[in-house]
Amino acid sequence: MVVSERENASSPTPPPQKAEVKKYGVVKPISYAGPTAVDIRRNALLEQLLRDSGVYEGAEETAQREEVLRHLDQIIKDWVKQLTRQKGYTEKMVEEANGIIRTFGSYRLGVHGPNADIDTLCIGPSYVTREHDFFIILHNILLGMEEVSDLQAIDDAHVPVMKFKFQGISIDLLYASVSLLIVPEDLDISHNSVLYNTDQQTVRSLNGCRVADQILKLVPNVEACILNFCTTLRCLKFWAKRRGVYSNVTGYLGGVNWALLAAQVCQLYPNAIPSMLVSRFFRVYTHWRWPNPVMLSPIEVDDDLGFSVWDPRKVKSDRTHLMPIITPAYPCMNSSYNVSSSTLHIMVEQFHFGNKEIELNRANWSALFEPSLFFESYKNYLQVDIVAADADDLLSWKGWVESRLRFLTLKIERDTASTLQCHPFPNAYADTSKPFSHHAFFMGLQRQPGVRVQDNNQFDIRRTVDEFKLEVNSYDHWRPGMDIFVSHVRRRELPAYVFPQGHRRQRQVRHTPPPSTTSNRDAQGSVSPSPERRSKRKHDDASSSTADAGPSTLKKQASSPIQLKIVMESEDGANTEPMQPPTIRLSLESTA
Repeated sequence: MVVSERENASSPTPPPQKAEVKKYGVVKPISYAGPTAVDIRRNALLEQLLRDSGVYEGAEETAQREEVLRHLDQIIKDWVKQLTRQKGYTEKMVEEANGIIRTFGSYRLGVHGPNADIDTLCIGPSYVTREHDFFIILHNILLGMEEVSDLQAIDDAHVPVMKFKFQGISIDLLYASVSLLIVPEDLDISHNSVLYNTDQQTVRSLNGCRVADQILKLVPNVEACILNFCTTLRCLKFWAKRRGVYSNVTGYLGGVNWALLAAQVCQLYPNAIPSMLVSRFFRVYTHWRWPNPVMLSPIEVDDDLGFSVWDPRKVKSDRTHLMPIITPAYPCMNSSYNVSSSTLHIMVEQFHFGNKEIELNRANWSALFEPSLFFESYKNYLQVDIVAADADDLLSWKGWVESRLRFLTLKIERDTASTLQCHPFPNAYADTSKPFSHHAFFMGLQRQPGVRVQDNNQFDIRRTVDEFKLEVNSYDHWRPGMDIFVSHVRRRELPAYVFPQGHRRQRQVRHTPPPSTTSNRDAQGSVSPSPERRSKRKHDDASSSTADAGPSTLKKQASSPIQLKIVMESEDGANTEPMQPPTIRLSLESTA
């Protein structure tokens, strides 16, 4: 049929089709823009700074890691065959018996640095058990090897693990027993079927590898963007460690958390290079409205397997999570459940710091990575000293106490109705000049700005500390000599060993508001001291004996009355050295 021009002109014209916007995660990208010439120059400067800062390991250490993993893989295979024979299986079964290892964490993502540990998963057949075969038989095999040192079995952890060094390389070894009599060398653990007939500890152990694999799959543009993702993640991990917010166990974020945050930024800016992604990272999370969750993919539900997934609509405890960062592998979980209101507040402050530094110093990356001035930021600190009979006992005791510190933060928040802000610092410090095994942790304390406190601004946390110490001392593997002391120190009383050069940095005089703005000064921190006060401070520092404390002195210090209205006293109120846990009363009205 011939259509006339008149008819053709009068026929309706279809509307233009909109180009489909590709979505890499659960939300659409914010921008598809690629780098400008300025971005490329800034990227070169950023990568040079990372190289100069030593975040990349050398070729020799890389080769050593690969050799260690090959050796460990053979140990696992021999161990499984030995157990198969001991359990009475046929010789054919012994010959086919197999165990495999998979890596996860920073090593699997390709962002590990020098001296970093290798997160490793051992996968064995159904008849090889975690409780006996892994934590006793394999433990004893490793214990008898010259290449192995610092072996530590933590079988009661949320994710049971054996920690050790193999030829100097730190290994965190997990175990998962799957429902197979023979474990194939090319076992695909990304498929949900690997979770059939497994317990929660096995699921958590497997999910380390499953999450790492999913992160790499969900980063857009695969090859090009994975390289950008890795460089960005290296940068963010380095920044978080410098700023004192890298520690899942203390209530901040660990490696997988930072990886998930970085991966989402890659999804939002799929064509960006690291200099752009780092800048966008701080812009995005400075304005993120927590507790809105960070998710790389929709949450998967598998009715056949029936494992619970993160769902605040159905699970009441999930509604209490303050900074949910959801893992992308089934069963999807909140990887940042350790975050408290105090640590969330500190991390948001640090995101603001990063965003501000990038905006103010576009030509200079070094300002972004300035170390945290934690020991200059507060007037008051809690000092948690731990001692043990020897270095081996201290290693396990330190790990246990460190895992409990976030509960001290939570208890202080609970008992002060969140009016006392806690800033736990993730680093442990040791006075190496002392003859006993010792470590110390520190927590900055300040009143929440703008909050009125009754009872002359005093915070009574005596029972809080007693409760914390009672829980810590219930350690299942406690040995004689293991002890813990909690004491209050002012800024000027901090021990010298917490400072890099063994002494305090010269404090710069700050411009301060007029004396009439008293309330603002209380909220913001102390003003620059007068010459008379500086002189008195030097005298106080010289007479302080904190740095020379031994175990018995620590007991005395933790139980004797000291200044700032912290009262350490025995149950009957006498100022003697008690055997009971000390009690603490804290006032924040003095100036350090």
